[in-house]
Amino acid sequence: MLILTLIVLSLIGGRLIQLQGLDRTTYAAMAERQRLQTVALTAPRGAILDRQGNPLAETVDARDVYADPTKVTQAAAEASRLAPVLHLTPAEIETRLTQPGTFAYLSRQVAPSVGSAVMALQLPGIGVLPTTRRIYPAGSLASNVVGFANTDGDGLAGLEYSFQKMLAGHDGERTFETGLPGADGGTPIPDGQQVLRPAQPGTGLKLTIQSDIQWKAQQAITAQVNAVHADSGTVVVMDPRNGQVLALAVAPGFNPNHPADNPRAAGQDPAISDVYEPGSVNKVITMSAALQEKLVTPGSPFVVPPLIHDAGFTFRDAEFHGTEHLTLTGILAKSSNIGTIEVARRLGAPRLYHYLRAYGFGTPTGVGLPGDGTGLLPALPNWTASTLPTAAFGQGVGVTALQVASVYATIANGGIRVAPNIVAGTLNADGKLTPAKPPVRRRVITRQVARQVSDMLESVTTAEGTAPLARIKGYRIAGKTGTANRPNGHGGYSGSGYTASFVGFAPADAPKLLVEVVLQNPRRGHFGGLVAAPVFHNVMSFALQTLRIPPTGTKPPKAKLTW
Repeated sequence: MLILTLIVLSLIGGRLIQLQGLDRTTYAAMAERQRLQTVALTAPRGAILDRQGNPLAETVDARDVYADPTKVTQAAAEASRLAPVLHLTPAEIETRLTQPGTFAYLSRQVAPSVGSAVMALQLPGIGVLPTTRRIYPAGSLASNVVGFANTDGDGLAGLEYSFQKMLAGHDGERTFETGLPGADGGTPIPDGQQVLRPAQPGTGLKLTIQSDIQWKAQQAITAQVNAVHADSGTVVVMDPRNGQVLALAVAPGFNPNHPADNPRAAGQDPAISDVYEPGSVNKVITMSAALQEKLVTPGSPFVVPPLIHDAGFTFRDAEFHGTEHLTLTGILAKSSNIGTIEVARRLGAPRLYHYLRAYGFGTPTGVGLPGDGTGLLPALPNWTASTLPTAAFGQGVGVTALQVASVYATIANGGIRVAPNIVAGTLNADGKLTPAKPPVRRRVITRQVARQVSDMLESVTTAEGTAPLARIKGYRIAGKTGTANRPNGHGGYSGSGYTASFVGFAPADAPKLLVEVVLQNPRRGHFGGLVAAPVFHNVMSFALQTLRIPPTGTKPPKAKLTW
């Protein structure tokens, strides 16, 4: 018995030596893993503010509710208690509680109060993790600009997408000791071991967008899209002196808090990515190029026949007329295609192509939004005999709304093109602003030519022009209508409707604001002077009052349209 007892004690002693001596490191690590838990610390995403500091996108505290299915004791009972708190059905929750593995999300990014209510239930295997949630306090306001992010913090549209790395920051992590498995298994021990790697907050953005002007532009274009039964509409409001975009509104829009409600609108920004043929708004490029090359003057006489044959095609004006005797100013004021073709013939294809490129056609605007398109401008060697006459009055080339707005901003700014910009600067975690780099500036035409074109554009809004509805009492308005056939995708234009537009600036003799309106496929009227000019009047009037821009009090020049 003594010998047997000694043998047993020797075996036990040997096992203790193995456990406490030889294998102690392994078992200590196993014990540590049982009591230590590591959770990710989500980095707060940088805020997006308008030019006045109003939040368009911000991050708030939230909670993720999760389960460890291996520790759940009564799935059906726990699901029934969780369902009313998480606003889910018991069946949905029970499915997640019984799935394989040790981790399953039950609900993500819920309010902190919901997380507290879940923990108060003290259910085995159920835990709550701190996280953040992206919200858009202004709803649909500037949603096409801001975009939206998903629950994983990935930007999927707008600035949220194009500035993803900057806005996201870097996640941290926290490792802490917890109690024994059970209802309090996820509760940290106050005096236990803790390792913290703090999250680095994302960098915020301050925009040039002004919310009240953006709201007015959205309200006006949405109302007009509905009124004329258009497919879509766009309004651009810009300061031509510095290229800052004060509003970039589209209709239809979407609510970034619920992008799935209107996925088509949430996935595109027509102001940036929709390419269309500009029509008569393009004529200012032809006119300014001919003036810059000293081929014509504003009073140069032209004989404009009822129709003209060129490159195997017959071209007409929007309205039938007999032979007219128009000046260059008259051609622009009456938006004569035939007269513009006559000007383009003097200019020639190489010079017209040069000015189209100089005004920004064929290249992205560089505004920083995803989908910033180049438009469609064939390289000069690919021009056919018909490209010169059609490009001269805005058919056969493709543009985006922001590209056209930049053309008129160049004229309003005395011939200097300032690249459109929408990000005023970045914001660190303390809210300190670092201004963005100054936009690229490049002279396209001389100040004198810009002044001549501006005076010619004022004639468009007279009673003899195509857009008297754009006039604003007390202000001098310069602008241009556009009514372009939409290509049907089969090499022609039949049956695809029109693009109606108007773009102008004010005060014409000291420009401080530019507004562009574009309507795609309006079915109740299609002339730019009738369907787009009233929206310009509405938005420009509001913006002038909001920014307290007074009339100059000067008299417009007397334009000579005929000879």
